[in-house]
Formats: sequence, structure tokens, C-alpha cells
Amino acid sequence: MIADRSKFIPRVCYEIFVRSFCDSNGDGIGDLKGIISKLDYLADLGIEAIWLTPIHPSPSYHKYDVVDYFAIEPEYGTIYDFRRLLYEAHKRKIEIYLDLIVNHTSTLHPWFTEARKSPDNRFRQFYWWMTPPQIDALGISRRETSDDSQVVYPWHENAEDQQKYYGLFYKGMPDLNYHSPALRTELEKIIDFWLVEIGVDGFRLDAARHIYPEWEKQHSLEFWDFFAGLIRKSNPNAFTVGEVWAETEEVAPYFKHLDATFHFDLSFALQRILVQEQDEELIEKLNACYALFAEYNPHFIDATMLTNHDQERIGSVVVNHPDKIKLSASILLTLPGQPYIYYGEEIGMLGSKPDPHIREPFLWTESPEDEPGTTGWINAKFTTSETVVPLSRQAADPQSIYHHYRTLIRLRKAEPALCQIINPNLSPVDLSDEQLLAFLRPHPTRPVLVIHNLSGTTKSIRIPNILLDMHEVIFTNDPKIAGDFTGGLLAPYASLILTAAAVTFKSELTEQ
Repeated sequence: MIADRSKFIPRVCYEIFVRSFCDSNGDGIGDLKGIISKLDYLADLGIEAIWLTPIHPSPSYHKYDVVDYFAIEPEYGTIYDFRRLLYEAHKRKIEIYLDLIVNHTSTLHPWFTEARKSPDNRFRQFYWWMTPPQIDALGISRRETSDDSQVVYPWHENAEDQQKYYGLFYKGMPDLNYHSPALRTELEKIIDFWLVEIGVDGFRLDAARHIYPEWEKQHSLEFWDFFAGLIRKSNPNAFTVGEVWAETEEVAPYFKHLDATFHFDLSFALQRILVQEQDEELIEKLNACYALFAEYNPHFIDATMLTNHDQERIGSVVVNHPDKIKLSASILLTLPGQPYIYYGEEIGMLGSKPDPHIREPFLWTESPEDEPGTTGWINAKFTTSETVVPLSRQAADPQSIYHHYRTLIRLRKAEPALCQIINPNLSPVDLSDEQLLAFLRPHPTRPVLVIHNLSGTTKSIRIPNILLDMHEVIFTNDPKIAGDFTGGLLAPYASLILTAAAVTFKSELTEQ
């Protein structure tokens, strides 16, 4: 079981696709120095941890096929730059999480270039190799596609070799085989290097549920138990958040060995209710998830998000509707958990598949000439100054998406009921309208009542009698509401957060 980290859990996190965020040297590619230059921006936004997508040497633009786990991609900088990033981030009380790709490597990794030479090579055991008859005998020559891999035929030819190698995501990404004790020893060296020698704060763990292939998946949880032991040995305070892209029932057991996992079911549920403009018993379903997660780890951390670098951007999901973009932030930042903001969500960036176009350059200003840090590795198709208001203009507009995010993040961090992460505090509130999402965030000293209008029509709100003490408005983006609210109208796509005296509320809740 992992430790209770409630004393030092970052309350709001931020995912940076490094190539697209900020360019420090004018080559059009985002880099570590560029991120350093924007740390004050992120600190002011309220970010307390940054997840960096892979920064190791790699032949691809996305860097999820690693060639050297101990080095920095030269396009992004040097190990000195990374040490400085850590130092500057820590000065601002921001943690740094590395994207650790331990499911597979690049075919250019020295382990694989050796392994493919001969069945007798000592690195052969680092990967999965089988002859076609062996593959057919197990019935694993093809697979059903999944949300995180569209590959149907995962076995790939190796020139002049009777065996094929397994690569779930792509022929250039051969899967590692952790039945190999020697490979596990190498993994220990990697973890020790980054946690002890370099001092990174934690890891985001890519493709965690695929660490063993389908026909060997019974070994996956044992591996993560082993992995958790390595973390405890190197730095027991290091943070781990896993990408387990699966249904809740499959995700839950991973909490036994990881601090957090990303909540994909919630991500897609939020997208659905935003598009359909009606609740689907979200709060009841969330509480059922929490109960299941707690069976495996009472200190579980629910890593929440709207979207990430593998999903259509939330701005495009809601068809670039500014009020719905704000509503998406309002819901995410008022639910329990540890929210992760995908870079650019705070300015309403857009993006749809294929993947490069959900990873377009951050729009700092109207024109790249005005901001040397704007990246240019790809011609933006969705996020341009014609479709998205750049940060430079949003920062000057109090009604902008950016200021909406900034205000809600500050409120979340200021209100104990909103930023409770361990033991999620959440109760449904029935307002007899499926286009209203309402819930309570109970707290001993200052509970809050949250109401979101999911629809494009003004709604009449009647507060339940038991909650009438909750009338002090601490947030709303409905300009017609101010001061106290005991019932009345709520504007389309607007949100309302109320609070009251804790003692009265607590006693009434107990009597229910």
C-alpha cells in the first residue's frame, strides 16, 4: 500500500506537451528553457505541479519512443537545463513530473538494436519474441482495437529472423518484457537516476495497463507492486500517476500500487453532459467509483481531467462555444480530485485528430512575431488567432476564459471543501431538473453548494429547504447574481457556488 500523501498533494496540475509550449531559441520547437520562462505565468495561474510529456531522445515528434532514458532530447535542451527547470519550479512551489515510458522503447534504443541481432543476444529477453506458430498457437496474432491503441496486428517482422517482436502501439515501439530480471535491474537504475540524482518529484506512467500483454496480464499488478517498491526505495515521497485507460472496474486495483490514476470514465462523462446538456447521474456514479477505489487504497487520489494529449480538445468537443468552455472548467474545478489542465485549455485552445493537431502551439499572442516563444513546428489548423483569442488579449479581459480559469483555481485552493483530495467529499443534490448539475462539497468548517446550468436556457433554481442556510455567493459567472442567493434564476451555462455556517449545516445533514 502506498502512503497517505494528503499533506503535500499538489492541488492543481498542468500537462505540457513540451514541443508546443514555448520556444526559447527561435528554432520553432518548444524546449525546457521556454518552460522556465513561463513558470511565473503558471504560478500566477495557480499551478502546483507540471507533468511534462517525454523529454528523452527519440526519433519521433512526440517522444513516446525512447532511445536513452538517462538523457534529454537535444531539441529540448540539456540535463543542466532540466536541473535549472527543477530549481526554478521548486522556488515557485511547483513540482515536476516526468512522463516515464516503461511499457516500450524505440527500435533505435540500444537494447533493441542488440536484441534484434540474434536469438542468443543477451538483450533478446528484454522484449517479446515468438515464431508465427507460437503466436498462432496462443491465438494472439491479432487483437481488438482499444481507445489507446488502434493496432490490430501487433506482431512485427524482424529482417532475416524466424521470430517476430511484439509492439502494441506501433512497429517502432517494441514492448518490454518484465519477466527479465536484467530488465528490472535497468529499470531500477532509471528510477534511481531521476529521483535521487536529479531530484524529479514524480512520474506519470504511460500505458500502465499494458505493461504485460493481454495473454500475460495477470502479471501486471505484480509489476506495479515491484515498481512501487523501487519508488519507496529511491524516494518514498515521489508521486506516481498512472495512465490506465480502461473502465473503472479495471482501473481500481492499480490504486493499490500507484498514488493516482487518470479518470478517463469521468473525462468522457463530462464531455457527454456538456454536449447533451443534461446530467447522467454523474455524482452518484462518481461516488460509486470512489467506493471501489477506496477498497484498494483508502488514500487514493483521483486524477481528473477534461482531456489530454490523446483526446480531442474540450474546446472542439463543445464546438468552440465560449460559455461551454467556461462551464467545462467550472465543473472540473468544483469536483473532487486532483485536476490536470491540458496546456492551452485555459485559453480555449481547439484541436481534433489526428494527434499532431490536438498538440498545436500555445497561442501566446496574436502574431508569432510579437512573442518569440511561440512554437512553429506545425502549421496550426485549429488554434489560430482567427479561432482562439490569444493569451495576451485574454489577460486584459476580466471576462475571458483565462480569467475564468484563474479565478476558479484560486477559489478552489482557498476553499477547503473544494480542494479536499483524499476522501472525496461529494453528495448529490436533487433540483428536479436533469439540465442542472448540483452537488454538495461537505466540510466541517465551510461546506459549499455547487450548481451548474448545463443548458442554453435560463433556469429557475429552488434551493432545498435543508440547504437554505447556504445562501452566501462565493462564485458565479451570472452577472445578475450578487451577494446572497436563496433561489431565483441562473443564466445559461452559468455556475453558482454558495456557502453557509458549518455548524447548522452539519447538524441538519446528520439528521437526514
